Amino acid sequence: MNFSTLLFEVENGICTITINRPDKLNALNKTVFDELDKAFDEVYAQSEIKGVIITGQGNKAFVAGADISEFMEVGEDKGSQLAERGQHIFFKIEDCPKPVIAAVNGFALGGGCELAMCCHLRMASDNAKFGQPEVNLGLIPGYGGTQRLSLLAGKGKAMEMILTGNLISADEAKNYGLVNHVTTTDELLNKAKEILQLIMTKSPVAVGKAIKAVNTFDHTRAGFMEEARLFGEVFKSEDKKEGTNAFLEKRKPSFPGK
Repeated sequence: MNFSTLLFEVENGICTITINRPDKLNALNKTVFDELDKAFDEVYAQSEIKGVIITGQGNKAFVAGADISEFMEVGEDKGSQLAERGQHIFFKIEDCPKPVIAAVNGFALGGGCELAMCCHLRMASDNAKFGQPEVNLGLIPGYGGTQRLSLLAGKGKAMEMILTGNLISADEAKNYGLVNHVTTTDELLNKAKEILQLIMTKSPVAVGKAIKAVNTFDHTRAGFMEEARLFGEVFKSEDKKEGTNAFLEKRKPSFPGK
């Protein structure tokens, strides 16, 4: 398939989806979300696809976050809709009956960390960095980060990462339970393929049912709805305006606290 922001390749039953915006550190924008949605329509529909790897182009970033320039004129209602749209696509990935592995090469920040967390397994290169730094912009995670990070790393670690905005290394992420395996950059895709090839020797019906069963452990989805609502609320704050302006102007924000 031809996409403008993704590479979509299928070989030996494995579909590799590469976020292909290296000049923007593979940041998520509306087009990326729309194309991820369409790409997973194909994953669901194509019987020859048995497993999926999601990665980022280059070695600097898996996905370094959302494209903040798209947030500038967004208000409360549109903010909630933005979060709900992202959550819908990430649920499509999480609910996929075929195993999906995030091969995290470099920065997985904000929406990038949230994208990795909605995958079934996560492999990280040893130079990878994970974080939910939205508070630095006067924002909160909106694509499921408050929910999935709490589930994977525990409430305490999730609170620390989200409230401080600090980044953690690949090894720290593995210790938190956020990452399954850490490899060198050169071996990252091979490790992801090795695990998928093992899973592909199992019953596809059993694998699909197992994914569905494990996902039922994931609280109720009311928490995701509340996250989207609160994500919208911060879009009307002066802190959000100051944080996003400061980010785009490459300066330190001075938050008014309202």
